[in-house]
Amino acid sequence: MNKTLKWTLVGVVGVGLAAVLGVRTFMPRVNEDLKDEVVKQPQAPKQNRALNVQAVVLDKVLLADELFVSGNVMPDEEVSLAFETSGKVTEILFQEGAYVRKGDLLAKINDETQQAELRKQEAQLKLFQDRMYRQNALLEKEAVSEEAFQEAQANLAGLHAEIDRVKANIALRELRAPFDGVLGLREVSLGAYVSPTTPIVKLTKMNPLKIEFSVPERYSGVLKAGARLNFTVEGDLEERAAKVYATDSRVDMVTRTFTVRALYDNADGALFPGRYVNVNLLTREYPDAIAVPSQAIVSEMGHDKVFLYKNGRAQSVVITKGIRNEALVQVVQGLEAGDTVITTGTMQLREGQAVVLDAVKQIEN
Repeated sequence: MNKTLKWTLVGVVGVGLAAVLGVRTFMPRVNEDLKDEVVKQPQAPKQNRALNVQAVVLDKVLLADELFVSGNVMPDEEVSLAFETSGKVTEILFQEGAYVRKGDLLAKINDETQQAELRKQEAQLKLFQDRMYRQNALLEKEAVSEEAFQEAQANLAGLHAEIDRVKANIALRELRAPFDGVLGLREVSLGAYVSPTTPIVKLTKMNPLKIEFSVPERYSGVLKAGARLNFTVEGDLEERAAKVYATDSRVDMVTRTFTVRALYDNADGALFPGRYVNVNLLTREYPDAIAVPSQAIVSEMGHDKVFLYKNGRAQSVVITKGIRNEALVQVVQGLEAGDTVITTGTMQLREGQAVVLDAVKQIEN
């Protein structure tokens, strides 16, 4: 190879290497420029992007202020029976769990001394009555003084008083039912010595029964005697009806609740005191209420608001809430019948944002 050809090849290789190095140096610069250009391109504002939502058209509805609380079944009357004086139990005349009438004799303690005294005084009664009769006859004939007649009269009245006293002492030694009801379990045995503090048996009046429950203090001026309610017993789906007959005279300052009692006609005796119940109480009705679904309300900065659909855009409105049920919340200020309220996507909405309605429903109870 001659010298000229050799230098020609060296020159060609050098030019090629320079070209390759120039391209590699230029490419990163072009990529960076393109990257900067992409970053610099302005993006469309989020509020200008249309959001697909659903809405309801408001109308006046019947809204009921229902209250669901727990309560207890109480007897109409209940008492733990005991003797009024001390003594030994000589007779037990009742069966446990039996139904008894008012005045039925249930048990007795030893009253032999009182019975003997009563027999003695009743025997004297005939004598005192005859003496009174004779004195009256003699007084009519003026054969005896007025003073003697009055003495016989006083003696007879005194004897009647003594008989009444002894009978009262005997009654203290008898245990009688103070009202109709069902007896519980016996707590003493025959021959036991008892005192006024010794319980003998519990008597419970089963019909009617009382339903007692507590409601929040805001209902203290709303619930009145005569209000009706429904309740169910734990483990039994049968719905029973009762009627409020009394409310407490004040609100409990600790629990901030108001105690209410209702009467239930337990004619069949199927319900027992002490049961746990779920009470459903209708406190008030609003026949022409404006209400929105609860999911449509957004709480922000201490205010409640909803978004209305206005000419393809979302418009926020501050509202004042009233009562609520499981699905709807009453709006007492801020909305009118005919307004279209957005119910979905409320957390993503902004004032004036474009929206597209996917579905529109009519408000229902």
